[in-house]
Amino acid sequence: MAYKLNSLAVYCGHQFGTNPQFERDATRIGELLARNKIRMIFGGGNVGLMGATASSAIKNGGVVLGVTTHNVVAKQEPAHTEIQVEIVDGVNERKQRMYELSDGFIILPGGIGTLNEFTDILTMQQIGESKKPIFFMNTAKFWESFSQMFLCMQDSGFIENVDDYHVHVANTPDELFQQILNYGE
Repeated sequence: MAYKLNSLAVYCGHQFGTNPQFERDATRIGELLARNKIRMIFGGGNVGLMGATASSAIKNGGVVLGVTTHNVVAKQEPAHTEIQVEIVDGVNERKQRMYELSDGFIILPGGIGTLNEFTDILTMQQIGESKKPIFFMNTAKFWESFSQMFLCMQDSGFIENVDDYHVHVANTPDELFQQILNYGE
């Protein structure tokens, strides 16, 4: 029997990126979250892939919660106005709050912030603090180079076994949701 994931954090870019497929997949992820009654936790911004994912979830009747910081709101990202947004003091508090609210994580294409967010979860998995799953949306093979780096870390003796991590990779949103809905089987 699968373990129902009721709440997933979505980590992704506050930009759209250069490939139009990034936005299409982000929009589809938001739709699938809503249709499967999985609450979306995200960075709270109404820009880029994060805004596209949240807007799609809302449009399809989903429950969405944003967690952002005072600095992020002041400097770059307007908060999404159609949802509840928690504002915390700093980025580490933001990551901790998103972790607490989520049963797992969806990783879409993104930049340094996205990389920082999911590597924190991988570190927690490595030291035994978390078993929450990570689902990578490998749109247009975006995460291929990270996958190669991950395997290089193993081959070089810095990671004992990549299979010890709770990481799942999909190339389409529908494939990703099959993994999410069948998680724990």
